[in-house]
Amino acid sequence: MTKVLIIEDNNDIRENVVEILNLSGYSVFEADNGKKGTELALENRPDIILCDIMMPGIDGYGVFEILHAIEETKAIPFIFITA
Repeated sequence: MTKVLIIEDNNDIRENVVEILNLSGYSVFEADNGKKGTELALENRPDIILCDIMMPGIDGYGVFEILHAIEETKAIPFIFITA
């Protein structure tokens, strides 16, 4: 099963995306901020990451930079999303 990580601070958007992906048969992990998202990516090694750009704390660009600098996560496809 394909694992997807969604990192989005807006609850409504995150919950809608998670529901759509679950209904489509994906295994979904979710985080409401960049720090948690980075931790989940390291723990679960998703097949793809969908990440909001503007978030408090670590923004989407920061998440991308952190994960791109780590050998185990740098090849994970990363898609920026924004409302």
